[in-house]
Amino acid sequence: MRFVIQRVTEATCEVDQEITGQITNGFCVLIGIAETDTKNIADKMIRKLLGMRIFGDENGKTNLSLHDIEGSLLLISQFTLYADCRKGNRPSFIKAGNPELANNLYEYIIAKCKEEIPDVQTGIFGADMKISLVNDGPFTILLDSEDLA
Repeated sequence: MRFVIQRVTEATCEVDQEITGQITNGFCVLIGIAETDTKNIADKMIRKLLGMRIFGDENGKTNLSLHDIEGSLLLISQFTLYADCRKGNRPSFIKAGNPELANNLYEYIIAKCKEEIPDVQTGIFGADMKISLVNDGPFTILLDSEDLA
């Protein structure tokens, strides 16, 4: 599982010219799910995401979490995070989770995040989404489940 976590001052997801999710001050998270991912892996990723201390404190140090600032989440499913570009110019997505598995885990991640974060917004799984954001910093972190202990 891969999360691209972007600290944002605002972010919006639009599908067919309608806003499906919109936040201020929080994380816009692109979520890639592999064929080998499980709920156990999702739980570890969620714990790491929600514990990430990358917001500035009163001294300007990145020391505060999403909880500390009462921030929001915009969660976007993005299978292209598993693009394999090693051969040729057309990426292969063979490592990306099949749509049923990926959608189930995406919905699981949303539900788990909603248990802890009051404002969780989303995109629409499998839709052609337009994502707009103001990356604060910029501050972007790639979190890969294969790197977690």
